[in-house]
Amino acid sequence: MFEVFEKYIREKVVISDEDIALVRASSTIKKLRKGQSILHEGEVWAITCFIASGCFRLYRYDKEGFDHTARFGIENWWISDQESYNNQKPSEYNIEALAASTVIVWTKVAWEELMNTIPAMRLFNEQLLARGYESSQRRIFSLISHSAQEKYLDFQNTYPNVFNSVPLHMVASYLGISRETLSRIRREFINR
Repeated sequence: MFEVFEKYIREKVVISDEDIALVRASSTIKKLRKGQSILHEGEVWAITCFIASGCFRLYRYDKEGFDHTARFGIENWWISDQESYNNQKPSEYNIEALAASTVIVWTKVAWEELMNTIPAMRLFNEQLLARGYESSQRRIFSLISHSAQEKYLDFQNTYPNVFNSVPLHMVASYLGISRETLSRIRREFINR
């Protein structure tokens, strides 16, 4: 499974075989069942997590007990609670596998050591954080400015393999619309 990550990172940065061997040696492969959580609210997120296969969602509960999906993670993506990781404070989120999944993880200490000893890993991490920030900005703008139909189309473009694989209430939660609105929009697009 590490080969999936190796192919991924070699597409992003130039890295030597020796450095890849160090990255591999400090990683752990974990398999999760559908519905299994890798993070529970109240735990501290202390790993860097690459999704080699499967699908995840990052979500939290509001005061009334309703869950809100903040993010999905699919193959060749990363999933994390960056606030908990950065500040080593208890998370307000949960991360759940939506399908049987395999992840490659590094402890916070191991990841930081890789960045300190391998320049390509430092560059990669900087690029990863920048892309994550840009993605968050686009998501915020979409939530505050796009119509429900535009959010739906954007979701389909961003997560083409997720839409039919997860329950509608999770997609609606991610889009910030009701399940009924999502169902209506889907019907409109199907009937076109």
